[in-house]
Amino acid sequence: MTLTKSKYYFEALDNYPYSLPDCLEALNYALSYDPEDADSLCLMGRIYSEMLDDYEKAKLYFEEAMQCDLTNLNTPKYYIKCLLDNEDFQEAEKLINYSLKIKGIDRSTLWFYRALLSEMRGSFVNALKFLNDAKQFSYNKEMLEFLKAREQFVKSKMPKKLKKKSAKKKKETH
Repeated sequence: MTLTKSKYYFEALDNYPYSLPDCLEALNYALSYDPEDADSLCLMGRIYSEMLDDYEKAKLYFEEAMQCDLTNLNTPKYYIKCLLDNEDFQEAEKLINYSLKIKGIDRSTLWFYRALLSEMRGSFVNALKFLNDAKQFSYNKEMLEFLKAREQFVKSKMPKKLKKKSAKKKKETH
């Protein structure tokens, strides 16, 4: 990353999401210096996904970012969220499985997304299992509290019969 490109990328990041015009201006400058910068492409994908709800356009930016740098730690988590929002469940599952192999990536967030994917598919028991996996890779109190609250939320959505089976399984394993 060149110094000028870095300056514009950080300026764009600083303006996101509060001042989108300034963010886009800086981001376009950053991409003009290096059109293959994964972080800049990822941020452009986030704008289309999170702000404009244009998931197809966002996916193009995320795919390009992944092609430019397969080991980028930022792109997968935002790309997975975009895929989940767009209900591209198979693609999201493949990307989660791939991303778990990237050294240094936030595995807690990835396992949370895997739980969310299971929940969206209606598999609450699997969602609870994956939330437990996420807790194992959680290294701060805020994330752990978030995951515990999410676990309670998923349990509240479960039919009564499934809750009892899940509770029995938990007692048997202890």
